[in-house]
Amino acid sequence: MTDFYSVLPHLNATLNASSFILLSSGYYFIRRGRVLAHRRCQLSALTASVLFLISYIVYHLHHGTTRFAGLGIARPIYFTILTTHTILAAAIVPFVIVTLGRALRGDFLRHRAIARWTLPMWMYVSITGVIVYLMLYHLYPSR
Repeated sequence: MTDFYSVLPHLNATLNASSFILLSSGYYFIRRGRVLAHRRCQLSALTASVLFLISYIVYHLHHGTTRFAGLGIARPIYFTILTTHTILAAAIVPFVIVTLGRALRGDFLRHRAIARWTLPMWMYVSITGVIVYLMLYHLYPSR
């Protein structure tokens, strides 16, 4: 069962990267008036993010915290990225819920108004999740 848990950080990074790509694609589609493609991308990004959260919780309940092994300038860079990522990851949840709710109700004027805030935050959280993963597991792995 240990092998299962050791795969989860890689799965999490893949889900975060997928979310980022889907959000970017959804933005591209809505800017071109392709509403159905936009909707599919955004709902797929939401699915990837929910699967990420489940996988993240399972991993950390089993494994606990992974210590960052980087030294020097890498430490403040890593912790700055991690801190902003964590704060925005918590803050983004109500934004996503409201943005989705407005879209599902067909309240597109108000959906667009909040999506202008939700999208960049969500994209930042997704891409910094990948950066944290790369720094923690590939650039500065603990031995």
